[in-house]
Formats: sequence, structure tokens, C-alpha cells
Amino acid sequence: QVHLVESGGGLVQPGGSLSVSCVASGSYFGAAVMRWARQAPGKEREFVATISSNGVTNYADSIKGRFTVSRDYAKDTMTLQMNNLRPEDTAVYYCNLNAQQGDFWGQGTQVTVSS
Repeated sequence: QVHLVESGGGLVQPGGSLSVSCVASGSYFGAAVMRWARQAPGKEREFVATISSNGVTNYADSIKGRFTVSRDYAKDTMTLQMNNLRPEDTAVYYCNLNAQQGDFWGQGTQVTVSS
């Protein structure tokens, strides 16, 4: 069984930076595709960043150039560094792990961008 725990959300002013992390338990992290998704109030959940098992990244157009996803294989951790944050980035950010064994989600962490 996989257990994902996000942390690092909070309140930040527009133009500021924030980092959110996801720690994965279990033995699937190294071979898994990891993603960050977000869901704003009244909107559908959307994937914003993907990092493959060999470190290849892909980003949604809405965050390209501002967010960076990375993973630490020794710590089974994925991180999303968010810079130049905008009010429209306000959402609950979720960690997703996709492996042969299945598709798993964390509980989410709130990111609020407001002055």
C-alpha cells in the first residue's frame, strides 16, 4: 500500500514563492510517475506538473516557467517549487503516484495566494 503525505502549503503574497513536498511510503516510488495536481474552489482537479521515473518533467502551460518539480529518490520525496505566485494559483495541491500497482493520491495541502 502507498501512503502519500503533502506538506508546505500556506498563505503567500502575489509574486512570492512557496515549496510543497510529498513523501511517499511503500516501495513503488522509484519506478513511479509522480504528478502534482491542484483543485481550486468550484473547478475540476487539473494536473500541473509531472516527473517520470527517470526525471523527465512536463508542465501545464499555466505554470510553465514559474514552477519546478523535482524528486529525491533517496528520500522518496517529490517537491514543487512555486515562484512568482499569482492569486489564480490558489488551490489545494495534491500529490499523485502512478505505478503498475495502481494510482494513489495524498490528502492535499492548501496554497493561498493573496495580499
